[in-house]
Amino acid sequence: MKDFANANARDLKHAVTLAEQAHRAGRGASFAGGGSDLLGLAKERLVAPDVLIYLKTIKGLDRVTKAAGGLDIGGLITLDALSQHPIVRQEYGVLAEAAGSVATPQIRNVGTLAGNVCQRPWCWYFRNGFPCFKNGGKTCFSATGENQFHAIFGGGPSYIVHPSDTAPALVALDAKFRIVGPSGERIVPAAEFFVLPRDNSARENILGPDDVLASVQIPAARPGTRSTYHKVLDREAWTHAVVSAAMVLEMDQDVCRSARIVLGGVAPTPWRLPEVERLLAGQRITPDLAVKAAETAVAGARPLGKNGYKVPLTKGVVRRTLVDLAGRA
Repeated sequence: MKDFANANARDLKHAVTLAEQAHRAGRGASFAGGGSDLLGLAKERLVAPDVLIYLKTIKGLDRVTKAAGGLDIGGLITLDALSQHPIVRQEYGVLAEAAGSVATPQIRNVGTLAGNVCQRPWCWYFRNGFPCFKNGGKTCFSATGENQFHAIFGGGPSYIVHPSDTAPALVALDAKFRIVGPSGERIVPAAEFFVLPRDNSARENILGPDDVLASVQIPAARPGTRSTYHKVLDREAWTHAVVSAAMVLEMDQDVCRSARIVLGGVAPTPWRLPEVERLLAGQRITPDLAVKAAETAVAGARPLGKNGYKVPLTKGVVRRTLVDLAGRA
């Protein structure tokens, strides 16, 4: 890992200015909040910044505040603090559960919400420096190689899966992201923040090199809303979802008025299931309907040579999570 200069940002505008100045001078710059993923990328020589712009010196970006009937969550809040926040736990259980499922307690005490949303893929070809699409090459080695944990939806030309736990929860909650960059601030729906490889094979989101994910805005929970996050792992801790499901149901007793269901671990972006949502709207959630929803959930799956097991696993996750959530009082 090469030497780099450290720059402490006073505010978001200053952080963006520091990045612009570095890039104009032909120097690499990276933003650091918790720095968990950045440190790994630097050790693996996938990034080599000349300037590290430290964001933790900016005050107020680690808070949860009531705003416009919902919540405004600073991008620098730690995953542990987010998972323990009383309002998040009470009204947005899917997000609290997702944040609390990340990695280990040590990582959650350091890692931030923005960092979790923006982390790079954990495909072993990418992380080991193969000249793949994510490393500037023109090949996805996983397509015909070791693809046990790769995408069954939305793949091509790269078949990575998005590694974030909080991202599916935020899409399911219809969150919006506040981004600060050289042209000022802009608000982007969470569902439009992530990009498929066919749109940009080198990146996973719309952030430019001088953009910062500053905060997340979540609308107020509607009456009768229930939500949860269910995650299947290949080992007990310090790993990413093989398959996960973030569900938000608006219930009237046992009738589902509306649903938002987003999968993790199966696609290059958080993978929403609109056909399943339409199937559930206005219906009583019965075991038979849950089975039909699970079948509908995998209708477009395109597994690779070694990850076909994810299809029945996804069906099981959708069915069990739906029945469990609908049955809660």
